[in-house]
Amino acid sequence: MEQGQRSNIVAGLLIILIGAAFLAAQIFPDIFAFIDLEQNWPLLVIGVGVFLLLMALLTSTPSLAIPASIVGGIGGILYWQNKTGNWGSWAYIWTLIPGFVGVGVIISGVLEGKTREALKDGSRAIIASLIMFAIFGSFLGGGQFSGLLWPIILIGAGLMILFNSFFRPR
Repeated sequence: MEQGQRSNIVAGLLIILIGAAFLAAQIFPDIFAFIDLEQNWPLLVIGVGVFLLLMALLTSTPSLAIPASIVGGIGGILYWQNKTGNWGSWAYIWTLIPGFVGVGVIISGVLEGKTREALKDGSRAIIASLIMFAIFGSFLGGGQFSGLLWPIILIGAGLMILFNSFFRPR
């Protein structure tokens, strides 16, 4: 079976499942009462990320894992911000997005069978993202991270040196 045909089959099945969920909600109005969309709306964003990841797995399109990780990660941030009310954290929390790209690169590489290269590239993005998060968070986070800044930067620098020594061509 070719990839286009497989993609259509998966998309069709997922649309049928979504339609069945909407139909069930019409027939049994309380079936999804446990999901309070007023408070848990970021779960929809996370769900889109999960949907993209499923599409990557089921259609043999590993590169879809990258946007899936970005969307799912942003959904996680939105969920945390919605629960805590800390919307001002966008000033520094955006620095985690390159780390989500790194996670997607690793997942994509594992699915393609290029684990070594994916770990190298993805871990660099994750470490750089965490270092940026520590720096921006310490300056823009209202003092929340001020004590954590230098230890995190040192740990990140050590991890980068370690990863570079493991992944250098011999």
